[in-house]
Amino acid sequence: MSDVSALMGAVAEGRTRVEEAGLQGMITLRGDLASAAVTSAVKGVAGVDLPAQRAIATEGDKGIAWMSPDELLLLVPHAEAEAAVASLAEALKGEHATVANVSDARALFRIEGPHAREALAKLTPADLHPETFGPGEMRRTRLAQVPAAIWQSGEEEFHVICFRSVARYVFDILALSAKDGAEVGYF
Repeated sequence: MSDVSALMGAVAEGRTRVEEAGLQGMITLRGDLASAAVTSAVKGVAGVDLPAQRAIATEGDKGIAWMSPDELLLLVPHAEAEAAVASLAEALKGEHATVANVSDARALFRIEGPHAREALAKLTPADLHPETFGPGEMRRTRLAQVPAAIWQSGEEEFHVICFRSVARYVFDILALSAKDGAEVGYF
């Protein structure tokens, strides 16, 4: 596994702060999310209950994000990702499930400040209105032209996951959107 994040901690200050959040262990699990074995295995690794549809449950640097009806994204400390994959594979023997360490294929960004929602709303078609998207919500969407996942981690804080191969592009569009003075005006 890589010991260097995609952008080595890049930070941009504007109307809101955009920063690469550093290395994060990320594990994709596909399978029957109603299975007791899956539920038990992922809770054992992430330490939190399975989230509802379009939600994320986190505790410290661990968590579980709902990605689709048969897919979860588990968050663990980067150094624990390989052991977590081995633990999940062992616990899910006999289950119809796949587990993959995607930590080095993804980049994670934190966007925080009073205009964070505005900065993101300029780039995504997802409805980020506070009445429909609040803390603990997770969406798979696009940022400009690339796939991404967004979750609100606090009142004025959001996280974005994208492919590592487009990390520079995503950082640059987020930084530009956060710097720009034009508001969406919808919120």
